[in-house]
Amino acid sequence: MGPFTLAIDTKSSSIVSSDVSNRKIQNLQLETRKCFASVSMEEEKPFNFLRILFEGIIAGGTAGVVVETALYPIDTIKTRLQAARGGGKIVLKGLYSGLAGNLAGVLPASALFVGVYEPTKQKLLKLFPENLSAFAHLTAGAVGGIAASLIRVPTEVVKQRMQTGQFTSASDAVRLIASKEGFKGLYAGYGSFLLRDFPFDAIQFCIYEQLRIGYKAAARRDLNDPENAIIGAFAGALTGAITTPLDVIKTRLMVQGSGNQYKGIFDCVQTIVREEGPPALLKGIGPRVLWIGIGGSIFFGVLESTKRFLAQTRPPPSQHSKHD
Repeated sequence: MGPFTLAIDTKSSSIVSSDVSNRKIQNLQLETRKCFASVSMEEEKPFNFLRILFEGIIAGGTAGVVVETALYPIDTIKTRLQAARGGGKIVLKGLYSGLAGNLAGVLPASALFVGVYEPTKQKLLKLFPENLSAFAHLTAGAVGGIAASLIRVPTEVVKQRMQTGQFTSASDAVRLIASKEGFKGLYAGYGSFLLRDFPFDAIQFCIYEQLRIGYKAAARRDLNDPENAIIGAFAGALTGAITTPLDVIKTRLMVQGSGNQYKGIFDCVQTIVREEGPPALLKGIGPRVLWIGIGGSIFFGVLESTKRFLAQTRPPPSQHSKHD
């Protein structure tokens, strides 16, 4: 019995050692996952979609409104630069033209985006292994962008028409666009909008989430607000620069009105290159990178702060999960 007992002890000690090692690896993986889902993935036992949706709506809406209000003048200058054909001059008056109407669309669009992004991200992270987390973030960002586009596009059309001086109020813009161009006029440039925002949302959120994962793993602690803001600024500026040509095409198609200067995306590209040269596809890249870089800093900083605040105000029954 002695040798048999010794064999069992040795094997059990090996199993215990293996379990401890596995538990450490699992804890490390869990910590890594938590770093890019600080609010909505706090080890909730049931998948509470309504709570995630509610928190996403509040956090996303708050972040979207703060960013849009702070950086609207830069966005207006960018739009006027892109809309100007040839050597047209840029008017610097009325830089807040259309802000009120735009906020009416930004609030629900941002809320819808984050409300769709968070639960989609969590589901995909549970389905895919750790080495495919980037794919989960890319996909969730794209899905959120498509959902939000239903609100974003009409908002963007009205905003840019007002920024370029075609209308003086959001209500007049909606009424006149619908009467002259039909309901589809409010979705002018929808294809180019998706062409821009589909990769933009996917790339920006993927870069942001992956940088947070790497930074938190290296620092071995939660990120603070300034660190989230810096990562958000880098992700936004880089993505903004990459997608500038798509933004120029989208702007031209949206502001052309009923004149139909361009027959579609490809015709728009060919016309711009032929009449203005390839550099015209990078019009407004400076203001765009500045705007989205600063915007990414503010957006993600406010987003994470709001998500953390909402997590702390959850009812007591869910607090035990934070100690798992």
